[in-house]
Amino acid sequence: MRKQQVDSLDPHREWWAVAVEAPERDWPAAPGCRRGARFLLKAETLSPSRDEFDPFESRLACLQWIMAHRLELAQALPGAAAHPVRLDRWLLGLE
Repeated sequence: MRKQQVDSLDPHREWWAVAVEAPERDWPAAPGCRRGARFLLKAETLSPSRDEFDPFESRLACLQWIMAHRLELAQALPGAAAHPVRLDRWLLGLE
């Protein structure tokens, strides 16, 4: 899903996504970024993105996905920890 499509999500539900922050400048998972840059995670590619993400219907579903993919995440996102965020709050910069 792309950020421009967020309006297609049911507004009466809380949606969750996997987020990650760059642990260093020019992080290998996101070359050219600054330290602390915030990204959502595209589940299909396990890559940080500013525009693409996969929404989850609950925090639990998001956490279960993170736990099921923790080894792949550790390899794809060196030095960073993936964590669930409420999508609306993240998009507004509150989380």
